[in-house]
Amino acid sequence: MVRRIDVTGATGVRLAAWEFGDPPKPDPHSDADRRSPGVLLLHGLMGRASHWASTARWLSARHRAVALDQRGHGQSEKPPPGSYTREAYVEDAEAALEQLGLAPAVLVGHAMGALTAWQLAAKRPDLVRGLVICDMRASALGGASQREWEEWFRAWPVPFATLADVRKWFGEDDPWVERPNPARGAFYAEVMHECEDGWRPVFDPAQMLESRETWIHDAHWEELAQVRCPTLVVRGLDGELGRAEAQEMVRVLPHGEYAEVTDAGHLVHYDQPQAWRAAIEPFLDGVRTG
Repeated sequence: MVRRIDVTGATGVRLAAWEFGDPPKPDPHSDADRRSPGVLLLHGLMGRASHWASTARWLSARHRAVALDQRGHGQSEKPPPGSYTREAYVEDAEAALEQLGLAPAVLVGHAMGALTAWQLAAKRPDLVRGLVICDMRASALGGASQREWEEWFRAWPVPFATLADVRKWFGEDDPWVERPNPARGAFYAEVMHECEDGWRPVFDPAQMLESRETWIHDAHWEELAQVRCPTLVVRGLDGELGRAEAQEMVRVLPHGEYAEVTDAGHLVHYDQPQAWRAAIEPFLDGVRTG
């Protein structure tokens, strides 16, 4: 089952939320079932809700799990420039929790989605029961990082003739790829759609850069320290979040825990889905029964 639910985000932006599995049927005789929190899954920059499909189906055995296409992504509305602030992303997630009836929920965020999740947890602790941060740094990345991204977008050989070309370029030929990575190629194939001249991204790269510009110049340690719910920081061994910074994030969080997934890069949940589930399941069980 795949079900779309329309959500109205900040400033009236239309957002698409997705359920990829039937939510569990509650057992009226089980206290544990009554305590099972809803889960909101937030993808990273350039991602989409479908990247969480495998995780959402697995979670649906115990939780109502919903993945959100964030503004400018997937099948959600792509508002004009000026609409991609941190505040807007956080308010969208806040609106989704309330309109979907998930709160108090566990937020699971990857990269930019993780930043949105912990900013919301700091702002509205009443809505968030637990938090999973997947491969997102709390330190400032700086302007040089943004220039690298601008150059990277210009290097994309769009339009791609076929989806196989998409998979090959992002999985093998992209200069950012150190070694062949079929999962990365598949990840980017999911964010392409067919146009008259070939395959192009479903998002506007300029809007992605605008979104990114709003967080890369600032550090986010203060907001982490304001997160009061149990929080799991997960990194891939070859991801963008280094071990030392991840462990410092755990130290700063009032109730932080740490998990590491070997043989995974930045796309932890997509690279190694089984290991990802094994890393987060004990934490979710603790939140569920705590």
